[in-house]
Amino acid sequence: MSSSPNEPPYSLPVLTFSVFFFFGLHNLLQEAIMSLPNSPSGIVLGFLEVLGVTLLTFLERLLSLPPSSRTRNAPLRSFLLLTFLLTSSSSLSNLSLNYINYPTKVVFRSCKLLPTMASATLLNRQTFTGAQYLSAFSICLGLVLYAASDMSNSPAFDPFGLLLVSLSVCADAVLPNAQQKLFAAGSSRSEVTYYTNVLVLGVMTVTTGASGDLGELRAFAQSSPTAAVYLLLYTLISYVAISVHMTAIKSFGSVTTVLIGTARKAMTIALSFLLFPKAFSWYNVAGTALVLGGLLSAEVRKAVEKQRGKAAAAAGGGGAVEMETLLKQRGASGGV
Repeated sequence: MSSSPNEPPYSLPVLTFSVFFFFGLHNLLQEAIMSLPNSPSGIVLGFLEVLGVTLLTFLERLLSLPPSSRTRNAPLRSFLLLTFLLTSSSSLSNLSLNYINYPTKVVFRSCKLLPTMASATLLNRQTFTGAQYLSAFSICLGLVLYAASDMSNSPAFDPFGLLLVSLSVCADAVLPNAQQKLFAAGSSRSEVTYYTNVLVLGVMTVTTGASGDLGELRAFAQSSPTAAVYLLLYTLISYVAISVHMTAIKSFGSVTTVLIGTARKAMTIALSFLLFPKAFSWYNVAGTALVLGGLLSAEVRKAVEKQRGKAAAAAGGGGAVEMETLLKQRGASGGV
């Protein structure tokens, strides 16, 4: 049977695995780079992400799209909000690593699901039930508890670092919904990725050049072959991870994508305990139960609603079929 034109081009399991795999490598390389001697400022990692995404997206569009498809559909001013949000999210998040440890950053950025749902309501007029907000809160709280014992062993708190990562979470919460509005207007993933990152790259080149961070990056890359290889791999993996993330947003909506990302962080923390033994407490058990319970609740509810839509279509004829189509379209744009 041929797929419907309304169906996403990639299945949810394929995109979920891709997000887990490539962002897992991305995070591993990020922590490895920051652990090397004389590592550059965290903000340079954000610059490398944007540089890699911009160059590789340009090649992707050049090699895979005909000239007629490489034209920009959205006006340039439509990308200004995305430019501000992406610059803020990437720069503030990576800069926070200069003041707080990596687990602390993961915990704080895990709590963006609730503001993402709130911004989806404000920007895209999506509605969510109390049960859906409860599932989201359960997942976020579970992740916080899961990492709490690890944080207590080496808290390394700096109020300025917490402020930076908190502001990055606010920007990151609005970013997927702003991207989704361009997708709904007919912009492709490569168009949104390319033009947004071109603008961000211009901003970050000026700021990192003026601050001297680009000089530090060059010196670090020349300090050892290991550092140079890590930086190159980080740049390439960043492009793949971000492309998969944006494909998930376009195919299944911003809230589903954040749910996947939140679960991926839980897996990252679990693997940390398995691969690098450390202190264990009941906070980890409670966190696991909350994360899995929240995810299970959200997925079961989504499956039930989908089954109800199919039953209504079968019972109601043509009118019900139209209603099912609307429900599918709503699900693809992030509505639950």
